[in-house]
Amino acid sequence: MLRMGIIGYGYWGPNLVRNFMETPGAQVTWVSDMVESRLAQVKSRYPSIQTTTDFKELLGRNDIDAVAIATPVSTHFDLAMAALVAGKHVLVEKPLSDSSEKAKLLIEEAAKRKLIIMVDHTFPFTGAVRKIQEIVSSGQLGDVYYYDSVRVNLGLFQHDVNVIWDLAVHDLSILDFIFTDKPVSVSATGIKHVPGKPENVAYLTLFFDKPIIAHIHVNWLSPVKLRQTLIGGSQKMIVYDDLEQTEKIKIYDKGLTFANDEKNIYEMRVGYRNGDMWSPKLDGAEALGLMAKHFVHCVATGEKPITSADSGLRIVRILEAATKSMNQFGRLIELKN
Repeated sequence: MLRMGIIGYGYWGPNLVRNFMETPGAQVTWVSDMVESRLAQVKSRYPSIQTTTDFKELLGRNDIDAVAIATPVSTHFDLAMAALVAGKHVLVEKPLSDSSEKAKLLIEEAAKRKLIIMVDHTFPFTGAVRKIQEIVSSGQLGDVYYYDSVRVNLGLFQHDVNVIWDLAVHDLSILDFIFTDKPVSVSATGIKHVPGKPENVAYLTLFFDKPIIAHIHVNWLSPVKLRQTLIGGSQKMIVYDDLEQTEKIKIYDKGLTFANDEKNIYEMRVGYRNGDMWSPKLDGAEALGLMAKHFVHCVATGEKPITSADSGLRIVRILEAATKSMNQFGRLIELKN
């Protein structure tokens, strides 16, 4: 039985507690939060769980094997490092940390102590994204041309990170999961409209060694909530709408054909192919529940997580580079390995 401690019972913590309590092979034994009223909610719903306002008390417990951290991004490193030093396996809410240097230190500490550290990038565990990964890896799309995403809504404003670190991180985790090719450079632009707050509207463009481009639009000031992604390939194309209840993924048998007939050099060399559209059946299991189950499995077996700290580091590096580019009005920034 994996005995879990949860640090943070604000927005995401209750979801983690519920899912780990429902996961075979796991049991939440302690919850820590600085707000007493939140801990009262824990005790009301889960009388068996012990609570504390001091996370150090939680980390010092012998009846905790692993810790899940659901706190502001600026606290991720200190809490995760303290948990690793205390000999606990660690699950960190996205992103892994607020800098790549800190992320590397966490990876090194976990490796030294032979502990699992995993990032709670939930989208790779959704039925939709897993199906997209299956389609892309099978070659059904042909050569992938682009990934184009809109992820916008009204709020929630974060006090310690900009909209890229809050919303674009989801698309970056999806890209890292479905594509074997990784981006080599990034350009980003953005703007802040609220005094004293970080950028609330931003646009990222990712470039690859291959003729692939990824574009991500994120916005905290949209009057409507949109979660739409287009993935174009030479053979087929995907429309992914995460807010759609019944047909989140639609696959279009549409594309282009190119002719290289030098005899007809002055004629149009592009032809259009129009075929059927279908929507595949998706696994309806709750993504966070699958993530919790996967974390338990990785701790038990030592298997590298799907959303490992290595993938978390790659994503943090992109977030850093995108922020640097945004501060320099879109200058192209190369990504370090």
